[in-house]
Amino acid sequence: MEKLSSQERVERLQQRLGTTQGDVPLFLAALTHKSYVNEHPDEGGAHNERLEFLGDAVVDLVISHRLMDRFPKATEGELSKLRALLVNEESLAKVARAIGLGELIVLGRGEELTGGREKSSVLADAPEAVLGAVYLAGGLPQVMEIIDRHFAEGLAGVAEGRNGVDYKTLLQEEAQAKLKLQPRYKTISETGPGHDKTFEVEVMIGEEAYGRACGKSKKEAEQTAAGRALARLTLLPNQG
Repeated sequence: MEKLSSQERVERLQQRLGTTQGDVPLFLAALTHKSYVNEHPDEGGAHNERLEFLGDAVVDLVISHRLMDRFPKATEGELSKLRALLVNEESLAKVARAIGLGELIVLGRGEELTGGREKSSVLADAPEAVLGAVYLAGGLPQVMEIIDRHFAEGLAGVAEGRNGVDYKTLLQEEAQAKLKLQPRYKTISETGPGHDKTFEVEVMIGEEAYGRACGKSKKEAEQTAAGRALARLTLLPNQG
C-alpha cells in the first residue's frame, strides 16, 4: 500500500469529502485507529474513539432529521426502526468503502496484518469519527451535506427495498401488528425472453394494493414491493 504522510492522508480525505477545512491534527485523529496508538504510545497521538462518540450522535441527529422530512406522519417508534436500518455496522462500512477510508486509516501492525482495512467492524467506526471531525471543524451544515451525498442511496432504499433488508419479513410483522392481516403477492406480468425476464409484482394486504415493483426475479420484485408497502404501512396508526 502507498505510503502517505499525515498531510497527504488528510488532504485525500478532505478531497473525497468535499470539505476544505484544514485542521490536520483533528482529521488525522479521526483516521487513527486505537491499535496504532497502543503500539506507539511514545508518539502521544490521539485515536478516533472520542470523535467516533461525537460523530455517532451527529449522524443520528442528521439521519433523524432526514427521516422526519421523508416520513412526516411516522411515529417516534417507527422513525427509530427506520434509523436502525440506516445507521448500523453494515451501512457505515459501506459508506467507508465508498469514500475509500480503508486506505487512509492509520492502523497498528497487528490490525494491519489481520486485514483491518477490510474489516467492517473497523471501517464502520471511521465515518462517524470523520463526521465528528467535520462537525468540529465546519459545523452541522457541512455534516448534513456529506450525509446527504453518502447516505442518499440508503435513505431511498428504506422506502424502496434496495438496502439488503428482508422487507418481506418486516412487512409481515408490521401488517400483522397493525392490521391483523398477512400480505399476499401477485405477479402482474412477466416480460422479456426466458433468459432475461422482468417480473412485475403487487403486494396486497386485505383487499388493498400497498406496493408494486419490478425485478429480474420474482423474489427481487417481491422484496422491492414489500419495501414500498412497508414505507406506506409505517405511516398508518396501530389498529389494535
